[in-house]
Amino acid sequence: MGCGAGLAILGHYYPPCPQPELTIGAPDHTDYDFITILLQDHVGGFKILYENQWIDVHPKQGALVVNAGDLLQLVTNDKFVSSRHKVVANKVGPRVSVASFFMSETLQVIEPIKELLSKDNPVKYRGTTAKEYVDYYRAKGIDGTSALLHFKI
Repeated sequence: MGCGAGLAILGHYYPPCPQPELTIGAPDHTDYDFITILLQDHVGGFKILYENQWIDVHPKQGALVVNAGDLLQLVTNDKFVSSRHKVVANKVGPRVSVASFFMSETLQVIEPIKELLSKDNPVKYRGTTAKEYVDYYRAKGIDGTSALLHFKI
């Protein structure tokens, strides 16, 4: 499927914040890719939404955080669900992280894997390309709602 054909690597730097309750590092969102691999430093601030509660993902030296992205949710027809997460600011010190986003080729059609579909599990998403998906994701903006809703059948 080419889910590793495209790779984007982003370094994030969040300066210390004297009043972290007044700001956020990165708002509530899901990633637009297949899989994101995150290396975070010792400071922390990464949170995931689990059972309607924000849970701290405490950094562990040498560990990587792996998030399912929207396109993985689409091709697996919701067997794997995209991870909602955010980054909160903190007083402790600057937070540094490196995220690797694994994508498909931009014009390859991405659709639910036929072998995962059945009478009890009908197709939930229309086919799209990575370019169309990312263009829509960026135009929609990060507002806490999934861009996948636009591609639901």
